[in-house]
Amino acid sequence: MNANLSSLLYLVAAVCFIMALKGLSSPVSARNGNRIGIAGMALAVLVTLFQPGVESYWLVVLGVIIGGAAGTIIALRIQMTAMPQLVAAFHSLVGLAAVFVAIAAYYAPEAYGIGTAGSIKVNSLIELSLGSAIGAITFTGSIIAFGKLQGIFKSAPVRFPMQHPINLGLGIAVIALIVVFCLTEAPAAFWLLTLIALALGILLIIPIGGADMPVVVSMLNSYSGWAAAGIGFTLENHLLIITGALVGSSGAILSYIMCKGMNRSFFNVILGGFGTDGSSAAAGGPDLGDRTVKQGSAEDAAFIMKNASSVIIVPGYGMAVAQAQHALKEMADMLEKEGVKVRYAIHPVAGRMPGHMNVLLAEANVPYDAVFELEDINRDFASTDVAFVIGANDVTNPAAKTDPASPIYGMPILDVERAGTVLFIKRSMASGYAGVENELFFRDNTMMLFGDAKKMTEEIVKAIEHA
Repeated sequence: MNANLSSLLYLVAAVCFIMALKGLSSPVSARNGNRIGIAGMALAVLVTLFQPGVESYWLVVLGVIIGGAAGTIIALRIQMTAMPQLVAAFHSLVGLAAVFVAIAAYYAPEAYGIGTAGSIKVNSLIELSLGSAIGAITFTGSIIAFGKLQGIFKSAPVRFPMQHPINLGLGIAVIALIVVFCLTEAPAAFWLLTLIALALGILLIIPIGGADMPVVVSMLNSYSGWAAAGIGFTLENHLLIITGALVGSSGAILSYIMCKGMNRSFFNVILGGFGTDGSSAAAGGPDLGDRTVKQGSAEDAAFIMKNASSVIIVPGYGMAVAQAQHALKEMADMLEKEGVKVRYAIHPVAGRMPGHMNVLLAEANVPYDAVFELEDINRDFASTDVAFVIGANDVTNPAAKTDPASPIYGMPILDVERAGTVLFIKRSMASGYAGVENELFFRDNTMMLFGDAKKMTEEIVKAIEHA
């Protein structure tokens, strides 16, 4: 394949990736966005395979078989609730690929057309050292994020004395070693900067608590994009550079938007976070001191909602953990048959990754036009009979508006307290990931429904059916 034709086809593939990103901006167009992205990637792979530099097709075929089989098995077995940790795991593979390409380019520069051993072009040394550093940070950081999301590691922040100075020192060391490597091409400098970057990826993520995991996943996505762009420069592949830049910049922008939505400092989250984890809060029954809550049953909830004219459902991570989305859809269908208007309200940072709740609701076949973002539905709570909160906590906490000392103060929340009645499904009175007690629990119009989100919703469905 000649250079002009391959450049043209690479350009077509790049346009497909841009259109795919545009399609993924809305649940309605997300399926088409995925299809366009798949088509673009298939075209990019085919064009690359027909380049004159490919010498061993059987190795390529073997890699495709192994990778394709692994990807197919994972896709068939993965639960939608586990998508955040799957995304983090995939990011780690992109980072590892960047490290491997950098190692290969360093030890076989002739194969990449960047010079000879001991005499590699300076710009290529910069590219492969940066690619290795970013890829190493992405790899270990994504592994830690995967472990926290999967429950392998505790999601609580891990902090130790002199943490930030140590991280700063390691960051400076990586930059210094990149300079030394570019001047000397010394193997010791290359391997040392890679090892330090691997350690830095761990140390940057362990102090970040569960409350900030959506931002972490998004930021690691950005890192993986920049790592891919670094690979593109090393391989002199313009499409990989464009694709990596698209992923890197869009991930960084999304992370910034999410930080604003959470009232978080972008740099504080990325350099160590400050949210605490709610897992250390009380996990038993209500221990309220002089304060009391109104506790109800599935039958109470069924009676209230069946006699309402409008219900807004607010899903959160508790729904995801319990995998209650299908029972929730069944409940909504039954209410609609009774003439109740049912809608869903999604907070931008509900769950463990951007769009987590939207994906789960889509899996349960909830209509797209029944799902609303915070800014589109928040004003409607005041005229709604019932707000049904299932597994959400911090995103509904009025302290974000009333308590300047609260760590979530200033964060936009769903105004569920303005509804006529708030039905709140939760396992216990434990605080959310931000470690803040939710004063909504104690409001006169709130009824607590203690229990597993899926089991409680199924009991409500039975109660509606027999009412």
